[in-house]
Amino acid sequence: MDERKTALIFKAFCDENRIRVLNILKDGEKCACRLLEALNVTQPTLSHHMKILCDSGIVLGRKEGKWMYYSISEDGLSKAQEYIDFLRLKKEANNDE
Repeated sequence: MDERKTALIFKAFCDENRIRVLNILKDGEKCACRLLEALNVTQPTLSHHMKILCDSGIVLGRKEGKWMYYSISEDGLSKAQEYIDFLRLKKEANNDE
């Protein structure tokens, strides 16, 4: 596993606002304008959080006109789950010794 990429993924989960974004996006793609309304944060603050989420691969962004639309990346979630599974299997293997 790529440790740098894994760290970026889990960094994305380490903020209350980013968790709130993920909870909003679990129902499907949303415009940044909807995220701004729901989170009650400034546009620069939202941009900061969305950059971290997108850089991690957990969230995908696409531009349409002047707005960005965001959705959860199944591939990003799979990579996070793979690492958790890796840790679980290593722990179970160590417990079996």
